[in-house]
Amino acid sequence: MFIKICGMTTNEAVDAAIAARVDAIGFVFAESKRQVTPARAAQLAAPARGRVRCIAVTRHPTQAVIDDILSAFRPDVLQTDAEDFPGLTLPRSLERLPVVRAGRNEPEPLPSRVLFEGPVSGTGIPADWLAAEGLARRTELILAGGLSPANVATAITRVRPWGVDVSSGVESAPGIKSPEQIASFARCARAAFASLNDSARAKETVS
Repeated sequence: MFIKICGMTTNEAVDAAIAARVDAIGFVFAESKRQVTPARAAQLAAPARGRVRCIAVTRHPTQAVIDDILSAFRPDVLQTDAEDFPGLTLPRSLERLPVVRAGRNEPEPLPSRVLFEGPVSGTGIPADWLAAEGLARRTELILAGGLSPANVATAITRVRPWGVDVSSGVESAPGIKSPEQIASFARCARAAFASLNDSARAKETVS
């Protein structure tokens, strides 16, 4: 079970994510309503350090952008499209989270963990759950795209991902997270993951 809240822009959102005991929070450095500077991300992330993994979210970044993020923000993880990584110089210690997008060719070899997303991030449109379901059988898959408290349980039950990632689905306005929605999403996701685990244990007992 892995829960990530992406697109942090306010102190209240970070505090809510920490209170909800999520596993990771994302800071967007690509063009978006949720875009922040590395310096602002460092300020926002300060209370989360050591408690929640802080992820730098980019798309097709230049090396200069990456260098600025690494210097000013110091992320635990770099998330970007899978095809971006070969062209970047990164510290060996930096964890990588490749993004695989619906309708695109899979990277070869397939990484041991990926974030599965729709063609465009932050739209609130669900990704292709059927494609995600197949991919989740072959790698640790974090499902993103169009998730919310209302549908995350259904998504987990159908796709059986390793984790889930939400952004616009927990917002009260574009780019502004709702603490109540963050808490609700975390509760719904945990309940769904727990139900899957209970079902798996029951099957093992019967067999």
